[in-house]
Amino acid sequence: MAANPPPPTPPRPSRITVPKFAALKGSGRKISMVTAYDYAFARLVDEAGVEGVLVGDSMSMVVQGHENTLPVTLDEMIYHAEMVGRAVERALVIVDMPFPSYHLGKYKAIDNAGRILKEARCQAVKLEGGAEQAETIAALVSAGIPVMAHCGLRPQSVHQLGGYKVQRDEASLIEDARAAADAGAFAMVLECIPSRIARRITEAAPIPTIGIGAGGDCDGQVLVLHDVLGLTSDYVPRFVKSYADLHATVVGAVRQFRDEVRSGAFPSAEHGYE
Repeated sequence: MAANPPPPTPPRPSRITVPKFAALKGSGRKISMVTAYDYAFARLVDEAGVEGVLVGDSMSMVVQGHENTLPVTLDEMIYHAEMVGRAVERALVIVDMPFPSYHLGKYKAIDNAGRILKEARCQAVKLEGGAEQAETIAALVSAGIPVMAHCGLRPQSVHQLGGYKVQRDEASLIEDARAAADAGAFAMVLECIPSRIARRITEAAPIPTIGIGAGGDCDGQVLVLHDVLGLTSDYVPRFVKSYADLHATVVGAVRQFRDEVRSGAFPSAEHGYE
């Protein structure tokens, strides 16, 4: 009797490209995006079906333990982005350009963004700024590098802004959003701005707006994965919603392991070899 043929290999999921991501603006479907910084978590969030995975410079705080996003380097961003890109098969992978990798002129910005696309498995970069970065955004796009802009609260400018504050200058915010879209950005993050301003920007912008602390009228939402999972142990911003309490789960599991090692309950016979 002939052997049964092996089961067919399941088809690879269809990749969300930059044009597909941008086209979600008019689809009526909200866009979900979360951060990831390593292979294991990136596989899980991709399996969950989010449209975008951001390798954020928030890694400086949630992974490296710094007080802000400024210390993380370009080499570190590329190192983590390569891990994430190797794991993600479906979502669009966007990588933050860290400070000051795009502040040294448009040619240096192209060089640094080119390194990210060449060395990491990603499809786009993100940079903070609107009107003041329009020339850089346009130069990157002209070089074939897709750009997601970031307007409103800009964590890399925390010292200039005087802290992590809600941005309320409506005229400036609208100007930044318009400039980013006109320069060729395919989407923009709106962070910590009043909902009514985010609504106005979203209605006028030809590209998707991804909110974080910008209300529910944006075309999508992004959160830091560690906040989503309840792994953040210090200050949590008002706009964050935790969907799990993995902090308690992890501490409890490790504590149980510790106790079983101390008591001799682990390892038992079933965990050993004869």
